[in-house]
Amino acid sequence: MILEKEYFRSRAVEYARKYALVRNPLFYTFEGIGGNCTNFVSQCVLAGSCVMNFMPIYGWFYLSSNRRAPAWTGVEFFYNFMTTNQDVGPYGRVVALAEAEIGDVIQLQNQDDVYYHTLIISEIRNGEVYICANSVDSLDRPLSSYDYKSLRVIHIEKIRYDTRYIIDCFESLLNPPIPPIEEAEQNATDENEGESPSPISGT
Repeated sequence: MILEKEYFRSRAVEYARKYALVRNPLFYTFEGIGGNCTNFVSQCVLAGSCVMNFMPIYGWFYLSSNRRAPAWTGVEFFYNFMTTNQDVGPYGRVVALAEAEIGDVIQLQNQDDVYYHTLIISEIRNGEVYICANSVDSLDRPLSSYDYKSLRVIHIEKIRYDTRYIIDCFESLLNPPIPPIEEAEQNATDENEGESPSPISGT
């Protein structure tokens, strides 16, 4: 049975603030090969939802650097998934900036009309929106400090989930166990060979 639950915005923000300036070892970092901004925001939204969508190609999931949906790391793919998803996982809609809440997602557009950067709202105070992001790393940075042509706000509405798979991933996502040195070395070898382990499979 598919039901809906609330998006835990405070959890998304707590995760964003913890990993804005450092990296969670559960996830590959895509700096230098396309950027890490949407990967980071997807992690934040996962922290607030604990539900992935494992539909091949069109879903929203991460198992390893080579086993992930385009929507997990791609700006436009993320937008398309979140605003059209009718299945399990988070879903949202585009709203005006004045309607945004913490935990919502902002995407910036450049002068060539390309949406190129994904941010998460960490605070709204005295009319100013503050964000967390990777590539460039930002912790509670004022949105007004960015140079962009336009923006769009993706308001995360709720989370659809299958009642057969109810998992609270937040604590293990926020504070992942540190693997033994031997395991960490093997993970690095697996990554180099193009096949990573699945540290968050089942979330």
